[in-house]
Amino acid sequence: MPEVRAARFEDAETIAEIHVKSWKSTYKDLIDERDLSNTTVEHRIALWETVLRTPVNGQIAYVIENDHGEVVGFVSGGKERTKNYGFDGEIYAIYLLDEYQGKGYGKEMLRVFSNGMLEAGYQSLLVWVLTNNPSSHFYIKYGADPVEAERVTIGQGTYEETAYGWSELKSLTDRLA
Repeated sequence: MPEVRAARFEDAETIAEIHVKSWKSTYKDLIDERDLSNTTVEHRIALWETVLRTPVNGQIAYVIENDHGEVVGFVSGGKERTKNYGFDGEIYAIYLLDEYQGKGYGKEMLRVFSNGMLEAGYQSLLVWVLTNNPSSHFYIKYGADPVEAERVTIGQGTYEETAYGWSELKSLTDRLA
């Protein structure tokens, strides 16, 4: 059974590698190649070392390990960043290696993360997903409602993202229990 635990500073490089690998496989048909290739492991290592050393915005992060104790996915989030939609919490990133998708790992990460956010005092949760990303069904399956769509710049391209949200975080934690 996969285990979810709090992310540690030593996980930064592995998280960065998963971030880039999952980013490229998830978005290969949704984002132009030139915009995809801007994301490097080196940049992500620096980002994750910073996040894990000194979290800001009340950020929390978890990793999920496979049966061999290898980190194969992560989730992080904290305060909702736009302050435009009436949600107090936000999933900033949730990524899982392809070979572990569809096996309950994402659900387990979301379960532990949403409980962690509830314990941290959050009441609601928002997540932004590229509008054409088939992964949006994952959030809808667990009760998220579409909130808003916006244009976002990634590299040199402009893409549409849709926010999905749970206005009652408790309803998500109950559904995942």
